[in-house]
Amino acid sequence: MNLQNQNEENLITRAKKGDKYALEILISNNFSILKGYVLKLTCNKDLTEDIVQDTLLSAVIHIESFTPKAKFSTWLIKIATNKYKDCLRKVKETDILLDVLPSSYNLEEDIIIKEDLEEVLKILKAMSNDKRSVFILKHYYGYSYEEISDILNCPIGTVRSRLHYGIKEIISKFKGGS
Repeated sequence: MNLQNQNEENLITRAKKGDKYALEILISNNFSILKGYVLKLTCNKDLTEDIVQDTLLSAVIHIESFTPKAKFSTWLIKIATNKYKDCLRKVKETDILLDVLPSSYNLEEDIIIKEDLEEVLKILKAMSNDKRSVFILKHYYGYSYEEISDILNCPIGTVRSRLHYGIKEIISKFKGGS
């Protein structure tokens, strides 16, 4: 049987039973989503690689505990968010974690022209981690308020509030605002 054509639910079932190839396909299918999210969250290429690696290791070790009430990518993002929070707890000065991306790194250049992307990344970097996480999950990945609430372990009202104030902050700072 060709596992590449299996739906996510079947791959999860097989992976939970120890099928390493099914798990490999799940990870491969969701890797770019995970890495893109973490890169936007950390604004640091090296830290992104570390968190993604830790996230995938944790997912492999704990695959049996995955409950498919949400997509596999949602579970990976939840793990990555917690790994990032752990990093922030370990390092009190977040500026160490949030180094500016190298100018040669062309993230989403097809969608946003490079100068706008760099400005958006600077604004995201300056935002609080709570607002940045909500904004990225909602606007880059299209998660619902309920899904974001579950990923970040906070009430839906808090998600809405963080998103509202995050958007206001971005608008006020974009293109030379205050």
